Amino acid sequence: MNSKNTDKTRRMVTIAILAALVIILQIISNYIKFGPVQITLALTPIIIGAALYGIWAGAVLGAVLGVLILIWGLLGLDGGFMLILIDANPFFAVALCILKTTAAGFVSGAVFKALSKKNDIVASFIAGGLCPMVNTGVFIAGMFTLFIGTLKGFADGQNILLYTITTFVGVNFLVEFIVNMVLATAVTRIIRAVKK
Repeated sequence: MNSKNTDKTRRMVTIAILAALVIILQIISNYIKFGPVQITLALTPIIIGAALYGIWAGAVLGAVLGVLILIWGLLGLDGGFMLILIDANPFFAVALCILKTTAAGFVSGAVFKALSKKNDIVASFIAGGLCPMVNTGVFIAGMFTLFIGTLKGFADGQNILLYTITTFVGVNFLVEFIVNMVLATAVTRIIRAVKK
């Protein structure tokens, strides 16, 4: 077996292992709540995949997470949130669910690639912070543009922006942001050191 095939096989196996980690961490994450929304620990393997194998690996791992979140929601295991969005608009609900995590992986990979030429640690740290920012940002933008009526119903007369920040962003986002920056940076450094 030549080295090109070995590298391709190693890449596929590593991405498959990271996809399995995405699934395991997302299942665990569904039971960790800070407020009404679950925290997403599964972004870390996405960032690691993006750092190790590039933009498309990040996007593929992000899509895996999006599909898993969608399935979890369709089963009603997210408290019925996804079913409410699907009732409002099935196409946009599915698209938003998958797009937000895919975009998070893609952006993390692009940022890591651009910054790693200068400094791997800084690149991992920034990519680790951007992943939850993009995930949450795309979700919030989607809610405000595609599901504003549903969002107003959730807010029940409260200020929609304040409701969104306290309910969908809040402590969950801060925990995700810190955990992903720290874990992605540490694990990426370890893996890159072992690869060398």
